[in-house]
Amino acid sequence: MQEYAARFADLLEQVASKVREMTVDRVARAIKLSGLGILAAVLALTAMVFLVWTVFGALEIPLTTAGAFAVFGVVLAVAGGIMWFQRSRDGTRNDT
Repeated sequence: MQEYAARFADLLEQVASKVREMTVDRVARAIKLSGLGILAAVLALTAMVFLVWTVFGALEIPLTTAGAFAVFGVVLAVAGGIMWFQRSRDGTRNDT
């Protein structure tokens, strides 16, 4: 009779480990990856902000503040125009 009890305990342990592997381990991996993704996104955003800030400061030295804003405005307007014309060339316009 003790042999059946030991086999039943082993069966329960196998089932519990299989259920844990299919649920908890996957969720733990997903949580870890999402946390690392959020950290990478925050670091990248911070780096981009400091890069823009540095370029603006470097432009502000030979130009005035208004000149630096003008350069940034022209660059952003050109980038927006390029993306606008690229969008209309791809056929993604929704003219109804």
